[in-house]
Amino acid sequence: MRLALSTLGTPATPLADVAALARRYGLDGLELRLHPETGVHAGLDSAERAAVARTLGSLPAFCLSGYVRICAPGPDRPVVDALRADLRLARDLGAEFVRVFPGGDDRAAGARRLAAVAHEGPTVLVETHDALPTGEALAALLDRAPHAGAIWDLLHPWRHGEQPADTLRHLGDRLRCVQIKDAASAADTTPVPLGTGTVPLTAARALLDGFDGWVSLEWERTWYRHIPPVEHALPGALSWLAGDHAR
Repeated sequence: MRLALSTLGTPATPLADVAALARRYGLDGLELRLHPETGVHAGLDSAERAAVARTLGSLPAFCLSGYVRICAPGPDRPVVDALRADLRLARDLGAEFVRVFPGGDDRAAGARRLAAVAHEGPTVLVETHDALPTGEALAALLDRAPHAGAIWDLLHPWRHGEQPADTLRHLGDRLRCVQIKDAASAADTTPVPLGTGTVPLTAARALLDGFDGWVSLEWERTWYRHIPPVEHALPGALSWLAGDHAR
């Protein structure tokens, strides 16, 4: 497994500082959130894209995590156009994946939209989130979209009653990235350092032995401004990756 840091955990922090932090902790890459506060988004011009690439240097931005809602109601064209814009940025930055949210539960629409970009690259990953929060729900979409993959956010399937073994069974070989986090409870999703909350991290880590994809630490300080900086969470992520958690 390769460990990355999500830039959503470092709101308003310059990308150069986030990259330096990742290097200091020996991380393998970054999950770049396409968010105004990260300074990375599809509206960047060619000079700005080149500046981002120079800042990253040899540190991979393995995934550009956008906010396209692939199964949302409405016409296909605006959704496909927005996804294509994110894919163009990913190609410019050498990213392997682009993240989308389900947004709704119209799996037929989601499959059409994913098919429209299936051969354009990079690979689109759909996250266990909002209307399709479990592995079972997401698999029903991916069964219709053979070129897409999955991101398993450890929090959402569990808080919707799905056990880690079942999530992994449903996602199977479509799984490309696991987002790790811990929370106070299923009802209170305030981030806490890994191993101090109630997300079944040990069970997930045991199941992921042999997984050769990416693991990304989510420390959602953009949404929870009162929590401490991401440096507070990185030691727990490294410990989890090494299999040191006993819970």
